[in-house]
Amino acid sequence: QVRLLESGGGSAQAGGSLRLSCEASGYTDSAVCMGWVRQVPGKEREIVASIYSRATPYYADSVKGRFTISQPDRRNTVYLQMNTLKPGDSAMYYCAAVRYDLLSRWKCSDAIQALGRGTNLGWWGQGTQVTVSS
Repeated sequence: QVRLLESGGGSAQAGGSLRLSCEASGYTDSAVCMGWVRQVPGKEREIVASIYSRATPYYADSVKGRFTISQPDRRNTVYLQMNTLKPGDSAMYYCAAVRYDLLSRWKCSDAIQALGRGTNLGWWGQGTQVTVSS
């Protein structure tokens, strides 16, 4: 059973920074496609960033240049460094991981996006709230 545990959410002023962490347990594959998706009440979940092995990380246009996703061991832990935060970044942030056997058919970022839209491709964390005030 794969479990994802997020931490690091909270409140920040506009222009400030927060760092989210996600640790996966129970994942035994050699590489893990992981990412972050965020959701504001009443809106669809949207992918923020994803990372997989040595591939170039994916970023949503709204966070490019401000957020950095990293996966130091290419497996179990993923971080999201969020700089120059804006009030529009306020949301519940969810960590997601894709089943390894699907990655021969899915691009990591597309799979994370599809997970966010409800397609059963992997696992979710419980979410961590980020609130940015102006």
